[in-house]
Amino acid sequence: MIGFYTLFKKEVLRFWKVGLQTVAAPMLTALLYQLIFSHAVGRHIETLPGVSYHAFLIPGLAMMSMLQNAFANASSSLIQSRLTGNLVFILLPPLSVRSFFGAYVGAAVLRGLLVGIGVVAVTAPFGLPMPQHWGWIALFALLGSAVMGMFGLLAGIVAEKFDQLAMFQNFLIMPLTFLSGVFYSIGSLPEFWQGVSRLNPVFYMIDGFRFGFFGVSDVSPWLSLSVVGAFAAAWAAGMLALLKSGWRLRS
Repeated sequence: MIGFYTLFKKEVLRFWKVGLQTVAAPMLTALLYQLIFSHAVGRHIETLPGVSYHAFLIPGLAMMSMLQNAFANASSSLIQSRLTGNLVFILLPPLSVRSFFGAYVGAAVLRGLLVGIGVVAVTAPFGLPMPQHWGWIALFALLGSAVMGMFGLLAGIVAEKFDQLAMFQNFLIMPLTFLSGVFYSIGSLPEFWQGVSRLNPVFYMIDGFRFGFFGVSDVSPWLSLSVVGAFAAAWAAGMLALLKSGWRLRS
């Protein structure tokens, strides 16, 4: 546990030292989204029954910010260590694969949660009611941030430079989060696009998270939990096997 704790502490201090950029900036971005979308297009968009668009938008923005920042934390840290050459000082000690995996993903989850809490805090005055199911909120926040932290770990291993890392963010993470029901209910889409949306795992993260606030959602929260839980378990097993092989890290 000493190795895990030390690496985890190093990763937390890394993003906390520039907290204005890593935590405060996403909060400001989400606040701007809230201001623009709720006032400009809110009256034209169909939401969940009994939920105003002002309130509907808040959980989606919070989860989107959590996912994007969890991904960014793990991916940027790992590729930075690889490019500067200091990754060798992490790989040389007798640090287990699980400790390495847990420290990077754990720090990504922590950054995601801090950003999510901040986003909810600054947007709640727009009309967010008292959440109805705190357990669902915490569960989907943790699972969603962990999945994106693991995906960030993979991106940090695969990418050889920051340009390639930006491709992951621009062509995969951004479309998955924006097209997952953050700004709209998929019930308002044509049947074909509803089916397409259900193929997006990020949709289930956001929909389950939103259920925790309002008690209503586009699909059953148990279905969302099954999809996200299975995806997280499979992704974790795959990442542990990849880290154990040392691919692109030790070779």
